[in-house]
Amino acid sequence: MKTSNRISPDRITPKVPTMSLPPIVVFDLDGTLAETAPDIMRVLNLILVREGLAELPLERARELVGAGVRVLIERGFKVSGRPLDPATLERLFQEFMEIYAQDTAGSSHLYDGVLGALDVLATQGYALAVCTNKPILHTRLILDHFGIADRFAAVAGRDSFPYFKPDPRHLTLTIAAAKADPARAVMIGDSRTDIATARAAGIPTICVPFGYTDVPIETLEPDLVIQHFDELHGAVGRVLKSPPRTSLTA
Repeated sequence: MKTSNRISPDRITPKVPTMSLPPIVVFDLDGTLAETAPDIMRVLNLILVREGLAELPLERARELVGAGVRVLIERGFKVSGRPLDPATLERLFQEFMEIYAQDTAGSSHLYDGVLGALDVLATQGYALAVCTNKPILHTRLILDHFGIADRFAAVAGRDSFPYFKPDPRHLTLTIAAAKADPARAVMIGDSRTDIATARAAGIPTICVPFGYTDVPIETLEPDLVIQHFDELHGAVGRVLKSPPRTSLTA
């Protein structure tokens, strides 16, 4: 029998009072924890070439990556001058998934300071989680490649729940799966999608400027921007002392 990657929302509702739950820091993956664009663009370019189009330079990743594989392929073909019909998009999506799973992180790397930041946050009592629009298969392969999967109380990909970013339930269900306190949660990301998701959930956002967004991250008005992961633990403490946001989904 085929098993589902999705986590049932009915099974992850906390059964203990909220105040007994730990605070949590939730991370995006691509462009936040890790520089994954080289491998993503490698697979996209393989597909473009198969379809008779030219490769795209790595520098285009900022405008292409961040909203999931289907959107990546759509954007890649659009900028190459060939919009896709739904059937072709689905075929290319399946091809991408298969090729990428064979080597998800061979040319990727964690950003400088990530491991130290995870260590400090864990020592300070924060639960850690990943909430990404990358499929859960590829997400787990990347986390395993870098040897950090066991650091996270919950890992949620695009297909883990019926909802995905920017739907705030992707984030709130990830927090629930980690058995953490949503009132003491922070989202760490690199894109407008991360900011919109957290804002809709009433959760503050700390962003990094070196990820995948087509405009300076400061213009999207996250709560804080850090330049290096060495700054993260201090930034988390600052935003959690700020007045809570009003959730748009309450």
